[in-house]
Amino acid sequence: MLKTKNTLIINSEGKEVFLHGVNLGGWLMMEGYILQGRNIAEKVLKKEFKKRYGQKELDNFSSLYRNNFIQESDFKNIASLNLNCIRLPFNYRVLEEDRIDLLDKAVDFCEKYNIYCILDMHAAPGSQNEDWHADSEGKAELWTNNKYQERFFELWELAADKFKGRDIIAGYDVLNEPVIRTPDAGKVLRKLYMSLVKRIRAIDKGHIIFLEGNTWSQVLEDIGEPFSENLSYSAHFYHPLEFTFNFQKGLKYPGDILGEQWARDTIKRRLEIYYNHSKKWNIPIFLGEFGVNSRDGYYGEFEWLKDTISCFRDFKFHWTYWTYKAAANSVFPDGIYQYLANPLWVNRQGPVSGWENFYDLWDSHKEKIAESWKTENFTKQESLANLLASSPSF
Repeated sequence: MLKTKNTLIINSEGKEVFLHGVNLGGWLMMEGYILQGRNIAEKVLKKEFKKRYGQKELDNFSSLYRNNFIQESDFKNIASLNLNCIRLPFNYRVLEEDRIDLLDKAVDFCEKYNIYCILDMHAAPGSQNEDWHADSEGKAELWTNNKYQERFFELWELAADKFKGRDIIAGYDVLNEPVIRTPDAGKVLRKLYMSLVKRIRAIDKGHIIFLEGNTWSQVLEDIGEPFSENLSYSAHFYHPLEFTFNFQKGLKYPGDILGEQWARDTIKRRLEIYYNHSKKWNIPIFLGEFGVNSRDGYYGEFEWLKDTISCFRDFKFHWTYWTYKAAANSVFPDGIYQYLANPLWVNRQGPVSGWENFYDLWDSHKEKIAESWKTENFTKQESLANLLASSPSF
């Protein structure tokens, strides 16, 4: 079982371990853009699906999706890419609906192919931010509702009890991208984390607990000084957002991006604040998400990736790339594997694109839709895969 030692992560033999891997985004926490759709909350999609087809068919839909979008072959494939870690985002509803077996099965595959697993609660009860990827419809009620907080604690207690003996689990990334907008944000975040860690530690004293900073995992100082052993702090890095998400077309890296010259030195300066926290607090840093919208490398996307990863190496940051697979999209970071085809349920030309087409097409096309979710129908971005696979260790 992995542990932290000062700023390092080590194994049971005391040897330093460098975690470098990929997120299985969009699998156990569905996201619209990953399926070429609008970024509405997963619960909104499923509510409408249930309204049209009923609970039994919604359960069938969910099962088909989970069994096809990621399969055992994907875990084997990730190991072949010279990656040693999977960050596994999941909706708290997976635990709420008594489907912890989904996580258990994924952990089994990680064990079979010798890949560390980080369990990431991507959407918490009440939602930890206002965005779709927290399964939110515009509210972040985790911070204001004690009932949601208690359920959050209970679900992690459930997970900790289930997985406390699994050495292949690198740790628990307990809350993805919290956003607290009040003046006492640091106090609120730290209090929640202290309560949660205490309850997990009463059950599981062994696993690393990864704590993400406030404001979409940017502001580590809102967590403050470590209050327990065997912690790692986690940040996400997508700067500059207008370039990496391709929100503003035509931007190139390296170069002038909205009035600032961006190159490797710029990236290193942005990341140095996390390095300083690591040294000040004597704690390892995990970059749980980073990525870029791929445009065949024409705009310097792979140069950005190369420079970012080299800075991670300089600072001894652990990392997992966002994400493993996605529909080829014009915005947002996409996958090592891209879905390029344009069947009726993708329908890039609109007016309805992506997963909301499932509503009308499910009865007549469910088998073809489910088949399309398999990675064998996606196209590998060889340049991206090779870059990640060849990334040097510490």
